[in-house]
Amino acid sequence: CFAQILISLSYLISLSGSLSVSLNSVSAAILDDPMECSRGERLAITLAKDSINRSSNRSTTGKLEVDIFELLRDSEYETGETMCQIMSKGVVAVLGPSASPASNSIISNICGEKEVPYVKVAPEDILKVQFPRFTTLDLRPTNTDISMAVAGLLTFFNSSTSCLICAQADCLLNLEVLLRQFLISKETLSVRMLDDSQDPTPLLKEIRDDKTATIIVDANATMSHVILERASELGMLSVYYTYILTSLEFSLLRLDDLADQRVNIVGFSVFNRTHPFFQDFVLSLNRSWQENCDHAPFAGTPLSSALLFDAVHTVVAAVQELNRSQNVGATQLSCKSSKIWEHGTSLMNYLRMVELEGLTGHIEFNSKGQRSNYVLRIMQNSRDGLRQIGQWHSEQGLSMERKLPSLNVTDTLFNTTLTITTILENPYVMLRANHQELEGNERYEGFCVDMLKELADILKFKYRIRLVGDGVYGVSGTNGTWTGMVGELISRKADLAVAALTITAEREKVIDFSKPFMTLGISIMYRVHIGRRPGYFSFLDPFSPGVWLFMLLAYLAVSCVLFLVARLTPYEWYNPHPCLKGCCSLLINQYSLGNSFWFPVGGFMQQGSTIAPRALSTRCVSGVWWAFTLIIISSYTANLAAFLTVQRMEVPIESVDDLADQTAIEYGTMHGGSTMTFFQNSRYQTYQRMWNYMYSKQPSVFVKSTEEGIARVLNSNYAYLLESTMNEYYRQRNCNLTQIGGLLDTKGYGIGMPLGSVYRDEFDLAILKLQEENRLEILKRKWWDGGKCPKEEDHRAKGLGMENIGGIFVVLVCGLLVAIFMAVLEFVWMLRHTPGTELSVCEEMLRELQGIVLCQDSLQLRRRRGASVLRQQPLPLDERRARAAAASLSNGKLCTGTGLPEPLSHRLAQEAALVARGCSHIRICPECRRFQGIRVRPASPPSPTHSEESIEWEKGTNNSEHE
Repeated sequence: CFAQILISLSYLISLSGSLSVSLNSVSAAILDDPMECSRGERLAITLAKDSINRSSNRSTTGKLEVDIFELLRDSEYETGETMCQIMSKGVVAVLGPSASPASNSIISNICGEKEVPYVKVAPEDILKVQFPRFTTLDLRPTNTDISMAVAGLLTFFNSSTSCLICAQADCLLNLEVLLRQFLISKETLSVRMLDDSQDPTPLLKEIRDDKTATIIVDANATMSHVILERASELGMLSVYYTYILTSLEFSLLRLDDLADQRVNIVGFSVFNRTHPFFQDFVLSLNRSWQENCDHAPFAGTPLSSALLFDAVHTVVAAVQELNRSQNVGATQLSCKSSKIWEHGTSLMNYLRMVELEGLTGHIEFNSKGQRSNYVLRIMQNSRDGLRQIGQWHSEQGLSMERKLPSLNVTDTLFNTTLTITTILENPYVMLRANHQELEGNERYEGFCVDMLKELADILKFKYRIRLVGDGVYGVSGTNGTWTGMVGELISRKADLAVAALTITAEREKVIDFSKPFMTLGISIMYRVHIGRRPGYFSFLDPFSPGVWLFMLLAYLAVSCVLFLVARLTPYEWYNPHPCLKGCCSLLINQYSLGNSFWFPVGGFMQQGSTIAPRALSTRCVSGVWWAFTLIIISSYTANLAAFLTVQRMEVPIESVDDLADQTAIEYGTMHGGSTMTFFQNSRYQTYQRMWNYMYSKQPSVFVKSTEEGIARVLNSNYAYLLESTMNEYYRQRNCNLTQIGGLLDTKGYGIGMPLGSVYRDEFDLAILKLQEENRLEILKRKWWDGGKCPKEEDHRAKGLGMENIGGIFVVLVCGLLVAIFMAVLEFVWMLRHTPGTELSVCEEMLRELQGIVLCQDSLQLRRRRGASVLRQQPLPLDERRARAAAASLSNGKLCTGTGLPEPLSHRLAQEAALVARGCSHIRICPECRRFQGIRVRPASPPSPTHSEESIEWEKGTNNSEHE
């Protein structure tokens, strides 16, 4: 039979030196176990009695006596019978019981009827009485205060999702205040109750699957330790979990045998370790256990024994104060009568005024008889045992001395092996070319792998890289479960996620992120639009064929109009020899049909010609044509630069709005990535339309990897939406890819870790250090640069190739060939119509080419030229001298009948005779210069041969023609 002990105390006090008052059975207490190897409640009463009896401020004639009564636990009938026996002996107070709800209720009722003070050390009753007995005092902290302390810790930990494990059915009533707070807040609290088997393993598995990191345990010390042991077996005792124990006996837990000492276990304690008698109390209790027990039943001091110790001191202090004003005597009472103790009300008032420091801290009561103005100390496990990290004051609330969990690198990261989950993504994480020959972390390379090495050097930790099982970054399902790396962090299968993991608000709700190590945004990747290959005649592209046709018609029209106007106007007919003014009836017009067509060509080519318009009408035609050619040439030059220097693509889309407004080009993102989540949650109208298109498009426009998306871009009419950093990397290595428009948003990559991870601040500081030292930028240049495509930042103009302007060379070569062909035709035509030619056409052609190659003088005699009008056989020397003398004597006026055999020679002689000696027109008129040379040529001695004279005459004639 599990018995309980009712302790009766006798106290003898002497007043005024001669008056002694005997207080028999001062108080009573019920213990959990009557054996010596128990909570030490019996020893606590003995120590309290000895402490009071040795007190120097008490009368030497008085001492405290102890009587013990044993009761069956929760035996209501036996408790009532025993209380009636105690009342019949006379008592001033009853202490206890410590763990018997049924006995507590009976004792409270009997004491209330007889107005005998009752000091409770047991937990608060489940069924609260609306108007509690005035005679009852609660020395133990109330459930309301414990609930408020737990709520303060949850707020401090910023725990939006928590779980409550209840060992007993009264858990919900005990923590009613905590539950009410969750009902009016946005935080989530799930409640799980242990079944009759009292096995917490199934509940812990459910909590692990629900990804809950903060667990509240409402159970006694023994069951709390069992729950922690099962959690350790399931791998739930790690830095990612926080356990809050509502039991005030946190010191009784043996936490040194747990698998991971870094687990965050927080509890409460009311012990005042600075009390003068606390160390003696603990030593006495441990000595008693060593003498009577095989091993210590508890790791610390039981709360009930300390409360009984303080209860004895509280009653004695109140009786002492009451005896100062009146004589207090115990009265024998009967349960069958209505008689009450006349000093009960006075003693209760004095008990409510007691203020002292006990083993459980400051002892003070409010008007309801509940303990007030006390402190609950917040304790946390550590390598060195329990340590205080804060306190909750019943009046002031929570006050934390340090942040939880500890951020000391020595305690958390030093020499710790972390599991790293990642995903293959160029250039962040890649397999080496010879990865099959390597093992462990050496199989991988990339930007994130190098960054991880840098972080490990700074924080002094070890790591093991492991690829994510499903090959995705992480997306939330319809039932709230997460996949990919995010899911592994939530389930605590990995300590860190080091990859191109985008920081999003949705992911921040379930995992923690470090500070971003790279800033980026969403961009559009599309293939380079390859238009028609530039041909040799691409210089014609600035104008459409219609414009070229109208330009040709305009040229023909202007040439015809110019020819017509020049023929009609009299001012275009002029004397070819101004020196023959008034003597020559011959008028010429420079705008022949050939010149009329040549003049617009010179103006169009901006080269001009020797033909100058004389009349106002022809000048008007010329001015209009020149203005036309000015506009045409300027427009052609501008368009030619635009057509030939822009060698890149003709992109059908230029921005995200263009992409959203069309349906010819498909577009999509990676399935399960942050880009997909961005469009799914966006409230911007354009992005909503894009998401509706991508979500409903069949076949699906989502891809499983970036490589698949790029392949789809290159092989089909598809635009891929991805992070700008990946876009930049792949564009450097494939010149057929380009970026459309700017960035759609701004975000960053961060290192993912489980919610509440103690490593977060340390990795934040390490990443900031890498950024300040520019080491992350160096790593980016290492893995991004080196592509075969030029940087798009280089906007310098590129030189035109032959494929752009080769056609103009074709035109030039063709023109030269046509000119050579026409020259040959003219050469052959002239030879065919020249009489007296001694050589054949081929021989003449050969001699001409020989003269060209040898660069002979242009005055060299050509025998084939003798048949022309000016190239006849020279006259005899005597006749030429006579003609020269006649020309000199005539003073510029030649007479008719000179005897010239040819009519044209006769006319030339007449014209030459009329040229004035001082004519100023000589330098500009070819005819006058020629005739002046004939008139003033000096006589030369006769040559012995006729051929020499012919040569002299030929040179003179050719020289005149040349001038």
